[in-house]
Amino acid sequence: MPDMASLTHPIQRQFNPYTENGGTILAIAGADFTVISGDTRQSEGYSIQTRYAPKVFRLTDRAVLAVNGFAADGNMFVKKVKERLEWYRHAHSKDMPLRAIARLIQTMLYARRFFPYYVYNILGGIEEDGTGAVYSFDPVGSYEREACRAAGAAQSLVQPFLDNQASHKPFPIYFKNQLAAPNMSHPAHLPLPIVLSIVIDSFTGATERHIEVGDGLEMYIVLAKGRGLHDLEGIMGVQELTATEDGERVFVVRRELKKD
Repeated sequence: MPDMASLTHPIQRQFNPYTENGGTILAIAGADFTVISGDTRQSEGYSIQTRYAPKVFRLTDRAVLAVNGFAADGNMFVKKVKERLEWYRHAHSKDMPLRAIARLIQTMLYARRFFPYYVYNILGGIEEDGTGAVYSFDPVGSYEREACRAAGAAQSLVQPFLDNQASHKPFPIYFKNQLAAPNMSHPAHLPLPIVLSIVIDSFTGATERHIEVGDGLEMYIVLAKGRGLHDLEGIMGVQELTATEDGERVFVVRRELKKD
């Protein structure tokens, strides 16, 4: 027989379908390339669930998507985006342009706004005019084209570091609202070797300061059609993922991060 006094107080039941699985993603656009990267640690609280959970996925030879947040939602969302792109490829006999992929992702996220995919997406790649581009999204579809963006557990550590590179002479990151310093030319895009070193430094620092970042680093490099490969010479462990022979090219570089 239940205690009558206990029945006079409200009893609350809760169910939370979401969780945070840590990790960090980062993308930087160049004049004719884009680098999209993410660490491989998946965690919940103080527990590491796996040391290899990719957060960056090749969509086409010109587009790469990085997802971060709730891992189950992220994996399902990437699966659905790839499915839609496959339908487009069969219907039109070509890959969807990067700008159209950004709009597709926005539509898919907004359609689920009442029970959203709990993921922060960063889309990077090459536009039809051959320029590098980065699009960042919130979970309900608001998006913007940017020069660089970080998201995830260590965003508050990495994004200020990227912003600081705006004053890194002679190769500052370009921001559309940034004015040139007195007696200085307007900021321009970084060269690829500098971008790769900034990405590695960003994740190395984030790994030291944040327990949800670490284990491994995957850097996807998308090069515009006709761009030479001289900047990739000498880089250890470069693997090409390109599916076609006469278009944009996709490469991945993997590095180890601290595992503690």
